[in-house]
Amino acid sequence: MARIADLHKKWMKEPKYRKAYEALEKEFALASAVIDARNRAGLTQQALARKMGTTQPVVARLESGRTRPSMRTLERLAAATGSRLLISFEPRHGKAHPGW
Repeated sequence: MARIADLHKKWMKEPKYRKAYEALEKEFALASAVIDARNRAGLTQQALARKMGTTQPVVARLESGRTRPSMRTLERLAAATGSRLLISFEPRHGKAHPGW
């Protein structure tokens, strides 16, 4: 059976797949960060939901990347997992602002 990472690597060679993946890259990154924070805290989706004051399906949607959470939701998630919420803007392709 093929591993998901191997399939993804193979599919990234396909222009349509690559374009679709890149369009959703931020959502995938956020979903992965949510899962990582929950796992580091040793919480189930149900336990995280309880600590956030929400329901397990809401946590599942956050982890699926199918939702764009508010800042308030991200702050509640950070507090519930004992994490610190960081938001940053980085230059594209490693280029700094010309005036810097």
